[in-house]
Amino acid sequence: MGNFLIIGGSSGIGAELARRMSKNNRVFATYHTNVRESNLERLSYHSLNVLEDTLNLDFLPEQLDGLAYCPGSINLKPFHRLTAESFVDDYRLQVLGAIKTVQNVLPRLKQSSNAAIVFFSTVAVQAGFALHSQVSASKGALEGLTRALAAELSPKIRVNAIAPSLTDTSLAAQLLNTPEKREANAQRHPLKRIGSSGEIASLAAYLLQENSGWITGQIFPVDGGLSVIRG
Repeated sequence: MGNFLIIGGSSGIGAELARRMSKNNRVFATYHTNVRESNLERLSYHSLNVLEDTLNLDFLPEQLDGLAYCPGSINLKPFHRLTAESFVDDYRLQVLGAIKTVQNVLPRLKQSSNAAIVFFSTVAVQAGFALHSQVSASKGALEGLTRALAAELSPKIRVNAIAPSLTDTSLAAQLLNTPEKREANAQRHPLKRIGSSGEIASLAAYLLQENSGWITGQIFPVDGGLSVIRG
């Protein structure tokens, strides 16, 4: 049984990942605005704001076997309507928050014999979509960080990222809040449906655990075929 930290584990993919991982491991999940409590024996929730200068992670044990960084945002606007400040705010949440978290828990991860880190990107980084410049800029940086850390931390710690397409979570609620929007977005994908949080969490859980021990430095698209299939 390992010890795993899930930042942003109170909703969506993070909550599903926390539930799955806690079946056979101790999971420490964090929340910020979505206050959450656990009724599962091996899953505990802790308040944390990754935008603060100092992260208090004293609730963690000395050894940590895995970290998943799940916070994100979707701000889809024409490029000319975005401000420099909005790019900076997005970068602080999605990249600097990840950097600070990894730096904070790195000594704990190094105590494990097979530690892993999982980040979350987006299909838009590699595919290129209109209105996605802000999220693509931050997630593109996160993909670069994934590969750089995989090189620097190997062979002790594995680092990978998952790049989903639109997933049925509260984060994407405004894009899926009518039957017409759901159908239009489903039809954009070769598999003709929206992804689920469970489908993304299942891959994240695999990458965090020992049976994925020969995988590092990879960006995995889980996107209904959107990034590679044209039809």
